Amino acid sequence: MKNRLRVLRAERQWSQADLAQRLEVSRQSVNAIETGKFDPSLPLAFRLARLFDTTIEAIFFDEAENAE
Repeated sequence: MKNRLRVLRAERQWSQADLAQRLEVSRQSVNAIETGKFDPSLPLAFRLARLFDTTIEAIFFDEAENAE
């Protein structure tokens, strides 16, 4: 699953540590999500969407759907 997390974070000039603190997770977790090594739990995905004032679908997308 791909995501726009790095772009959204950069638009706010937040470091991975800043985002991690806001989400109450480790910086390593943020890095793993951004790089696609880890898909967040549904509760964490909802927290991300609320934090960025958007929908989960606007942050995360299936790369296979975009290939069509």
